[in-house]
Amino acid sequence: MEPPLSSPPPPLAAVLPKHGDLSPHQLSYLDEHFRTQEDLFFTAPLLLASLNKRCSDLDADLHNLGTNLTKRAVSWITRSFSAKTSLHNLNLTLRRTLPRDGIASNKFQKILGQEVLPLPLSLLAKQVTQIEGIRNYVETALRLEALVGDLEDAVFCVVNRHSGSLFSPKVFNSSIATDSGPKQEKLLQAIKAMNDIEEVLINVVNFHPQWRNLLISVDNRVDKILGVIRPQVFADHRALLASLGWPPKLFTSNIESGHMSGLPNPLVLMQGDKRESYSHSFIALCALQHLQKRREERQRNLFGEKEYNLQLWAIDELVSPIASRMEYHFLKWADQPEFIFALVYKITRDFIVGVDDVLQPLIDRASLVSCSAREAWVSAMIQMLSGFLAKIFFSGLAERYKERQTRSEVMTSWLQLIDLIVAFDKQMQLLVSLETGLFLAESERFEGLSRGISVLMIFHDRPDWLKIWAKIELKDACKKLKAEVKDERAWIVDNKHGSAIDTEKYLLSTREDHKAPFIAESALKIAWELIERCQTMPATLSRLRFIRSAAVKFLWYFFEVLLFRFKGTELPPDDYNDDALIRLCGLINAARYVESKLQEWSDNVDFLEMRIAENDSNHHRKDESIDRSCFFGEEVKNLSELETNWLMEIIAAILRAFEILSWEYVQNKEHFEEEVEALSLGRLSATMDLVVSTDFVEALDVLRSQLRLLKTRLNSKDFLDLWRSVAEGLDHFISCSILTSEIQFSDRGVSQFETDMQALFCIFQPFCARPQAFFPYIKETLKLLKMNKEEAKHLQVVLSTSENGIKCLHLSGISHIPFDQFVKVLRNRKFGT
Repeated sequence: MEPPLSSPPPPLAAVLPKHGDLSPHQLSYLDEHFRTQEDLFFTAPLLLASLNKRCSDLDADLHNLGTNLTKRAVSWITRSFSAKTSLHNLNLTLRRTLPRDGIASNKFQKILGQEVLPLPLSLLAKQVTQIEGIRNYVETALRLEALVGDLEDAVFCVVNRHSGSLFSPKVFNSSIATDSGPKQEKLLQAIKAMNDIEEVLINVVNFHPQWRNLLISVDNRVDKILGVIRPQVFADHRALLASLGWPPKLFTSNIESGHMSGLPNPLVLMQGDKRESYSHSFIALCALQHLQKRREERQRNLFGEKEYNLQLWAIDELVSPIASRMEYHFLKWADQPEFIFALVYKITRDFIVGVDDVLQPLIDRASLVSCSAREAWVSAMIQMLSGFLAKIFFSGLAERYKERQTRSEVMTSWLQLIDLIVAFDKQMQLLVSLETGLFLAESERFEGLSRGISVLMIFHDRPDWLKIWAKIELKDACKKLKAEVKDERAWIVDNKHGSAIDTEKYLLSTREDHKAPFIAESALKIAWELIERCQTMPATLSRLRFIRSAAVKFLWYFFEVLLFRFKGTELPPDDYNDDALIRLCGLINAARYVESKLQEWSDNVDFLEMRIAENDSNHHRKDESIDRSCFFGEEVKNLSELETNWLMEIIAAILRAFEILSWEYVQNKEHFEEEVEALSLGRLSATMDLVVSTDFVEALDVLRSQLRLLKTRLNSKDFLDLWRSVAEGLDHFISCSILTSEIQFSDRGVSQFETDMQALFCIFQPFCARPQAFFPYIKETLKLLKMNKEEAKHLQVVLSTSENGIKCLHLSGISHIPFDQFVKVLRNRKFGT
């Protein structure tokens, strides 16, 4: 009896994937073909056969395409090598047959033949170049095809290792630490392949920019690959962070109570496999970002795209979950924004040690040159806070500012926020500078991340908010100044430095040196505070606009205050009011002091950079009379004009007063025409016995008292210009008055006039060693009047017979008095018998 046949083994039961593991596309595909339960038995076999046939056809098509591409490539390469060999042999033959003098030999003509000679060598070289270009193009295309193929294989391995096949029943349940090794290796291979592709593309851009279609084709394929791999890398990194316990819990009760206890730092607590897995993931993310940066730099150069400011993606992934957790507390503290800034600073400070000790070495391993983990961490936290402030606070305040009823409340809240931002920026800058050892002005000059270490970057992209901020700051500054302007003590001029020694009195630096009132110091202090409010603003043009809209406009408001006070001051010529002179001196000193400080500020590097940016952008209107290298050039020019105008008012008042008081003196002909026989022409001893004319004493006394007062109240530079201008005015006035009065000077009149002028010179003696040098017309008039009769006649004869009378006058020491006035002076001289 035959043994019974063994029954075949039962078929393996098919295991279907879970419903949650299927994508929406897969679910819609199944729903379309399996509408009822009967479709599972009747439609499934047909659908399986259809899918298998379709896959087979696609595989066959792919194989045929690969075979055809290989054949065509081999054909091109073979033809390229043959053409290259032929051209090389032809080149060697031409070099051997062509003589050095450039004349074709018989052998050369025989080789080429008569029918070849008409072909120009330039055309032949052009065709050779075209063939060489085609060969280079094919070689580059084949190399890129191979690199892109390697990239696709590596990416397929990375994705497949993570998710398995589409309908696999296997569920990914292994830990990231145990599975990350091979996957990370394939990921790094994919990134390396993309870097190799980028090297080829950069070479194409530099040497073959006409291959634009090739660049676009490869970029499209790489972009599709990046679209697959980048989300996967980010998802893996976020899952790894969650497994490490990031972000940690926030103890906000400590913030509200004022106690700033430390937070546990998962970055520092990582050990073993977790630390190794995070390191690989961090480096892969940095490498992917570095690749993205290289691609965008190349595309900007090729297509002229706008620059994109990159942050460190790995740092942003640390900040993003913290931001989600902190937003709840931010909304709770909407009425207490100081707690928001305190919490952000606390988290930034507590985790910065882990950032330095753990992340910075990883950045160095990733070969990211000039990249600081500390700066990236601080910048990311600031950007997170900036986004929240812009969304929750400033957007609402900007809308409410348009309503007049709530504008006052909005200004208070806005200024409070700016105060908190300025203090917060300084704290964050200090965190960065502790590592780099750089000051704020230097750290702002770094390219990239360090430029964004300021919450004030909110206003860079919102010029309308920047304008509102400038208006609010300007109104607040003007309000502060108005309160001080009303106090007369602010206009007091400190005169304790009035007796400075001569060697130092023209080196003015402080307010006391300029003898400026306290209000000038207050105005400059307020203006500088406005400037410092925006010092941490990263964008130069935004900082420039704020300073022009707030600080500079405030300075013009202060100029208007000075001008208004000047208009309220009168200097009547017949009322010698010392208080009016003191008031005007204070205004001039204030303008001079502010001018010097503005010039000093303009020499600062920050203002020089802003001025250059302003000139390049044509943001400020051009005026040829304004120094374009000076940031405050227009303001300095305006102050200089105010000083000059006010100084001329004082000079005019002094000269008018002198004219009024000395009018009788210059019109008194008898006083100068009186003859005295006892007086000889050698009048030196006699003139010493004469006294100053009575009707000239009051004018000299008032002039002396005014100059003494001005010397003690006016700054030394302006006083120097003042007394010299006064001397020049008196010189013209007295000399012209003597000539127009037709006075017949006698010997005694000449001596009296000389005595009076010596008294006038003595008034200016404290200001210079030789005051008569500043009265050239009076000095030369005295010289002519003191000539004896023979000298005068001799000079008149010489001038009448000489063709060049002006030269004769110069030889006689007369260089200021015109020729016609010289004749008039000699004609009015009456000599004794």
